[in-house]
Amino acid sequence: MTSASEAPEPDIAVVPHDPAWSGRYDAERATILGATGALFVAIEHVGSTAVPGLLAKPVIDIMAAVERLAEASAALDRLGDLGYRLAPTGMRNRLFLRKRAPGDACAFHLHIVEHATWHERNERLLRDHLRAYPEDARAYGALKQRLAREHARDGLAYTKGKTAIIQSIVDRARDALGLPRVDVWED
Repeated sequence: MTSASEAPEPDIAVVPHDPAWSGRYDAERATILGATGALFVAIEHVGSTAVPGLLAKPVIDIMAAVERLAEASAALDRLGDLGYRLAPTGMRNRLFLRKRAPGDACAFHLHIVEHATWHERNERLLRDHLRAYPEDARAYGALKQRLAREHARDGLAYTKGKTAIIQSIVDRARDALGLPRVDVWED
C-alpha cells in the first residue's frame, strides 16, 4: 500500500467526550485484528478519545505493537483494504495510518510501533495520567478548545500549541515511573 492523497482534513473541532468512542474503538480493534491475524502483540485505545470526560477531536487513536516494525509492512495492504492510508510523519520507528469514512465525523489513526518501546510510549503515559488526574485533563481540554478556535484550519499550529502541556504531563509521568525524560515532539 502506498500513501494516497485524500480530501483535505476538515476544520479542527474539539467536542465534548462521546461515550460511544469506546465502542467505536472496540469495533475497529476487532476489524483490525480480524484483518491482520496475530501480527499485533498489543493494541490499545490512546489519545484524548480514550480519556472519559476529556474534550477531544473525534479521532480515535489506536496504538498497536509489533515485535519488529518491518513485520508491519506485510499487513499494509490488508489495512489498506480497511481504508487505512499510510501518512508520512517524519517520526522514526513508527508507521502512522489514517482512516476516514466518507460522511463520518469520526476518523481513526493507527500508530504502529515496536513492542520493545510499549511500556514507555508517551501516548500511553499521557492517556494514563489524564485518566488519573482530572484537573490536568480539564486544563488540557480547555487548551485544546482554545487552540481549535485559534487554529481551526492549521493542524500543525494546533498540535504545536499543545506541546508544552503535553511535555509537562509526560515528564511527570516518566519521572513517576523512573523513565528518562524525552522530547514529546518526535522527529
